Amino acid sequence: MSTFGASAKTTYSIRPKERDPYQYQVGFGNRFASEAIPGTLPFAQNNPQKAKYDLYTESINGTPFVTPRKENQSCWVYRIRPSVAHKGFTSLPDNEDLESCFLPLNPKVHFSPTQLAWYPFDIPSQNNKTDFVSGLKTLAGNGDPTLREGLAAHIYAANESMGNRAFCNGDGDFLILPQQGRLDIQTEFGKLMVRPGELVVIQRGIKYKVGLPDGPSRGYILEIFGSHFELPDLGPLGTHGLANPRDFESPVASFDIDQLPWEIVYKVGGKLFSCRQEHTPFDVVAWWGNYVPYKYAMEKFIHVGSIQKDHIDPSIFCVLTAKSKTPGAPLADFLIFSGRWDVATGTFRPPYYHRNCASEMMGLIYGDYGGRSDEFAPGGFSFENGFCPHGVSYEEFKKATEAELGPMRVHEGTLAFMFETSMQVTITDYAMKRTGKLHEHEPKMWDDLKGQFVNHIDQINADLKAAGLPPLGTKA
Repeated sequence: MSTFGASAKTTYSIRPKERDPYQYQVGFGNRFASEAIPGTLPFAQNNPQKAKYDLYTESINGTPFVTPRKENQSCWVYRIRPSVAHKGFTSLPDNEDLESCFLPLNPKVHFSPTQLAWYPFDIPSQNNKTDFVSGLKTLAGNGDPTLREGLAAHIYAANESMGNRAFCNGDGDFLILPQQGRLDIQTEFGKLMVRPGELVVIQRGIKYKVGLPDGPSRGYILEIFGSHFELPDLGPLGTHGLANPRDFESPVASFDIDQLPWEIVYKVGGKLFSCRQEHTPFDVVAWWGNYVPYKYAMEKFIHVGSIQKDHIDPSIFCVLTAKSKTPGAPLADFLIFSGRWDVATGTFRPPYYHRNCASEMMGLIYGDYGGRSDEFAPGGFSFENGFCPHGVSYEEFKKATEAELGPMRVHEGTLAFMFETSMQVTITDYAMKRTGKLHEHEPKMWDDLKGQFVNHIDQINADLKAAGLPPLGTKA
């Protein structure tokens, strides 16, 4: 009798589901290979004299050629018509709500020393047809894409799919977080269905279009200039935890045969340009490489925390990070706060009062993120600049200092996130003047945080006397 058990017919992949009809390859930063027609990829080379089926070979580089191999990102694609087959570029009218220069010399951006918040942003009415690109609006940012360092926080609000229109961002990578409605995203590398609770990263220079299978949609975007997202180092955590590489999903090759008119909208230096062509940009029959879009379901995040006392720094909530040019100072961290256990004993469990050198921008995908005075609701946003003091309301403080502590679930049914950066952030004209949703945090939420110290003068003086020290008020 044979001892043979079984053998896999193919590599592991994520199979289609009812709400997500697409297949995915798994892994973070992998050098994938995918063929919609088996045998299309050239054997043992990238640029054959003649590609199979008379396809055109095209290279896409996401990093300079001489970037060290462990950091180098690129892809080879084999497509029906090359990207150079187009009819030229024309400028599009400025989107006054889209910003890319966050330097103080730009009169359309502003500094804020205080906390700011926005009620949920409006979705355009059905009378105002707006697709993903037309619905981009910038809230805040740092730097400038021409400097190859910086970031931008955007929202999108759309009610129409993109049809025969695609988008190519020449400025930076987009991390997109749908808050309402799924996004059906077709890229040059294949298709991704992204629901609220998932993130998707589409890198600089990659073409894609966004469909709205559930109707009107709204969400958040973190754009980074000059860097790419990576997994944070785990240090003493060891090999596993936080966002595990296996849980990231990239598309498989999928192509259309379409010689109809298309428009590709390019974003370059924050300006929009139109490029017309007589063929679909989604005609890649096969590809290989590691410069590929990916998505991640945030409920798969492995939370870690203190199992004895005190807090661990909020960096333990980091899903993805992007390096700046300053060693040890991230350009951007993407953090999430969702349902988990809190078991710390003898500890003030809410976020402690703090002044952070980083700038913090928060949004809410679903649920309730308590302890705030600003009616923080899904689809809204908040901002705190570096060293702006912040923390929970008096009511939350009182409850946390008096509660009987035991193991408890926190943020159940909630998914909040933070864009955190070591950079100084400016706020756009749109965010400050045109949303109709802006309000400052109500400082009165902290009015009842009185100096309770003075209620203990007698005990303090007794303790001082016991220590051989003079009472309070005695001049040295």
